[in-house]
Amino acid sequence: MNYFKLPFLTRLTLAVISIIGIGYLIKLGQSILAPFFLAFLMAMIFLPIANFLEKKLKFPRSFSTILSVMMLLIILTGMLFFFGSQLSSFSRDIPQLTAQATNVFHDLQKWVSKTFNVKIDEQFAYLDQGLKKLLSSTAIILGFTLGIFSSSLGFLAFFIIFFIFILNYRRILNNFIVNVFNEKHKTSVQEAVAEVRIMTKRYIIGLCLQIIIVSILTTALLTILGVKYAILLGVLTGLLNVIPYIGIFISLLISCFIAFATGTVSSCIYVAIGYVIVHAIDGNIILPFVVGSKVKINALFSFIGILVGEHLWGISGMFLCIPAIAILKIIFERVESLKPWGKLLGEEEKPYKKKKSYKISKNITLKEMD
Repeated sequence: MNYFKLPFLTRLTLAVISIIGIGYLIKLGQSILAPFFLAFLMAMIFLPIANFLEKKLKFPRSFSTILSVMMLLIILTGMLFFFGSQLSSFSRDIPQLTAQATNVFHDLQKWVSKTFNVKIDEQFAYLDQGLKKLLSSTAIILGFTLGIFSSSLGFLAFFIIFFIFILNYRRILNNFIVNVFNEKHKTSVQEAVAEVRIMTKRYIIGLCLQIIIVSILTTALLTILGVKYAILLGVLTGLLNVIPYIGIFISLLISCFIAFATGTVSSCIYVAIGYVIVHAIDGNIILPFVVGSKVKINALFSFIGILVGEHLWGISGMFLCIPAIAILKIIFERVESLKPWGKLLGEEEKPYKKKKSYKISKNITLKEMD
């Protein structure tokens, strides 16, 4: 069979058309693809539990799936109850918070006017209007955290159904991916699929651990500083931290505003310093030791992914785009012809870099992951 090589411009045009077509289909299938991808990520987390129930306790596949679904529903119910109670408490305090914040801002403006001889009479009306909008926006942002994946009953229904099917038919899906390729490539495809599955599961579990650790650190920080709604803001920071750079910045603004509105300027400054420290700990200790460097995405493509994800799927796309890019990076790095793309998505490799390790005790040593 004779093969001919297409000119570069022709190949580039076909690639661009393919990307646009795939993007359009992803946008069009948001109501199905978004819950499916979220269900896939959750299935990766519950896969070790399902395997334990089947291999160690000899449970049937259907029974292990039902138990996994029940555990997932308990977790979701707990999260909904937590955010519902926290947001209810926050909404009741909004009038008091508005009045207190207005007084603090007015005192600050008077001090600025007295110190720098700046006229502020014309700014009061604008300040009141802007402050109310900011408080409203803060409530909306907090509400989005609760409603991103649970605002639609249809989304939740599809999510649960896909979660059940992926766990129950995971072997059929795995065999399809392997058998769809040529027989001579079957062994290498099986190895690649197994490696991608392990790395993806490790990444998703590491991401969940990162959310938990950052939430605990932030909650402890805000509690020590005496900031109201410390638990809500801490969990919100952990969740928003999934969005690199932008997430921690948004949570920093919200926390500083709450600290400033309910406290003093100094408490706001302490919160900002504390967030910088938490972000440094997250980037230099939590991320390398919990998530690993092999799936770390560079800042440029993280930012591009966030913009594309928001354009395609809105707020949920901003959260789901980072795991999606990480999974693509894992796949690219294990396909010979796509390795340059995998390196492009990742951080710059440092030759002969020694892995960090911390000795916790005589028998426990924390080592940096690959």
